[in-house]
Amino acid sequence: MDSQAPPRIFSRERRKAGYRRALVRQSQRDAARYILDDMVEDVLDRLEFMRFEPKRVLVIGDWTGTLALSLRGRGSQVAEANVRTLDEEQPLEEAYDLIVSLASLGRVNDLPGALLHLRAALAEGGMLIASIIGAGSLANLRRAMIAAEPDRPAPRMHPLVDTPAASALMQRALFKRQVVDSRTLEVAFRSLDRLVSDLRDQGLTSCLASAAPPLGRPALERAREAFMKTANGKERVLERFEILTLTGWKD
Repeated sequence: MDSQAPPRIFSRERRKAGYRRALVRQSQRDAARYILDDMVEDVLDRLEFMRFEPKRVLVIGDWTGTLALSLRGRGSQVAEANVRTLDEEQPLEEAYDLIVSLASLGRVNDLPGALLHLRAALAEGGMLIASIIGAGSLANLRRAMIAAEPDRPAPRMHPLVDTPAASALMQRALFKRQVVDSRTLEVAFRSLDRLVSDLRDQGLTSCLASAAPPLGRPALERAREAFMKTANGKERVLERFEILTLTGWKD
């Protein structure tokens, strides 16, 4: 058996710091929260369509609290967790009928191991719903970062999982009736700075283990210019967030 530790791509401490900053920024009335809002709405729609009424639920990563509130209103017992209180790369002690992970699993170092731990924490007949930011996301931001440092770009953006890889991971974790689907959330931005602000609001900035140095002023200006090259007639850049939803059962 291969016992080699997975590569350390992400920093848990940087994830915690980004989470704390997002909670502070969410106190502002105009703070962005559309990624989590979209994910929460999608989960509720899926549960209603399947007519699945879990008794014990674990919700991971929803700092809005909306999903837990809605599920409690349906009669579920809900435990809430986040990067500060739960490490998805470690075994869980309880058993749940439903585990929901929102915008969290895509930033763990050992994703196969995390999926195995989550499956092990499901009761028989339990279900996992995990939403992550997928590989088709933030193409304009990626181009801007390359333009900022054309000779030797520093690693600044996360590696992202695509649909085939996510399906393979769910199979590897022994989920039954596993399905991975994707949808696109398109958001218009008037500047690169606004996009970065929205990502900070939602705790979605870089948590790479090797932190890149800050961009200097000339590099930042190159990034801003490159980002706006795809602006439409209304001087807005349409950026896409691909959201993958991984669903699987423990039979």
